[in-house]
Amino acid sequence: MEFTRRETMAIGAGAALAAVLPGVVSAAVKASIDEFTGGAEVGTGGVTLTAPEIAENGNTVPISVEAPGAEAILVLAMGNPTPAVAEFKFGALAGQQSASTRIRLAGTQDVVAIARMADGTFAQETKTVKVTIGGCGG
Repeated sequence: MEFTRRETMAIGAGAALAAVLPGVVSAAVKASIDEFTGGAEVGTGGVTLTAPEIAENGNTVPISVEAPGAEAILVLAMGNPTPAVAEFKFGALAGQQSASTRIRLAGTQDVVAIARMADGTFAQETKTVKVTIGGCGG
């Protein structure tokens, strides 16, 4: 099998792009988390993320988050082109620190909820959602 110079260049460019894209997505996720936490350490526990194990359609995936004592909760879809999908803020008079919504997922991926607690600490929970039909052009 012989490749022309043009085909070789195209294959090389495709391989380079495939190697770089996961890093770009990771950079977007890291940037969103760092912006929300200010670079602080994120622990576990204190956050309840409810999401379906299997979503038949990625266009409307129901989720809910709860973090008693939280000031804000950030929801990230790790595999989406734009990972930050929602941020909920709670005032001092909020009766409870919980929210629910429907999000769009590009495909099977982790959904992460990070809560900023009133004492300045951060906590997170992660759930994997298997998507049978992608919602972001997938």
